Amino acid sequence: MLRELDNDLWVVERPQRFYGLEVGTRMSVIRLTDGSLLLHSPVALSPELGRELDARGAVRFVVAPNRFHHLYAGEVQRAYPQARLWVAPGLERKRPDLRISGVLGDGAPEQWRGEVDQVFFRGRPFENEVAFFHRASRTLLLCDLAFNFGRSAAPLTRLLMSVLQRRGGFGPSRLDPLLIRDRTAARASLAAILAWDFDRVVVAHGDVLERGGHAALRAGYAWLEG
Repeated sequence: MLRELDNDLWVVERPQRFYGLEVGTRMSVIRLTDGSLLLHSPVALSPELGRELDARGAVRFVVAPNRFHHLYAGEVQRAYPQARLWVAPGLERKRPDLRISGVLGDGAPEQWRGEVDQVFFRGRPFENEVAFFHRASRTLLLCDLAFNFGRSAAPLTRLLMSVLQRRGGFGPSRLDPLLIRDRTAARASLAAILAWDFDRVVVAHGDVLERGGHAALRAGYAWLEG
């Protein structure tokens, strides 16, 4: 169930429908140097997944990285009451039922500072996504800032995304410019992300891009940089 991508980095994939379209979803699991686990974009738990997580470390941190990737945060909190939940800006108002330890921004909390970096992608309030960078594995973690629907996607999903995506496979959709409310702020956020030395990109929807992620993200957002 947990699929290893690199040392101390795993992912879990789950089916997920969005307005009837199968888009899938993915949680990333990072083991920090103290042995604790950080869950990024939590998915539904199962007894088997719980056992696999427990075998790898203590779940101490849970991250809901944008205003939409929070559906299973409460479930994870109930399973791991000792874990601290960090959410994207705006989720503290959208989900007052959650026990929230902090709101994410550009600076990483001290608990994972130096191991995992983060950037709040400003100018895009529909999602308010915070991007993450796992230094040790040179991996960028995104939710809805990019997609990568390839041959493994459901046929209808692949057909629709072939129309919506600006370039084959990896990248943002053609609808992304409509989501930008402040191009200057968004451009600065993109520049901060591109300053990271990442190669792999883990997206929530579609396939993991194992190599060439930095160049692919820059190419996908050329319309914003220009």
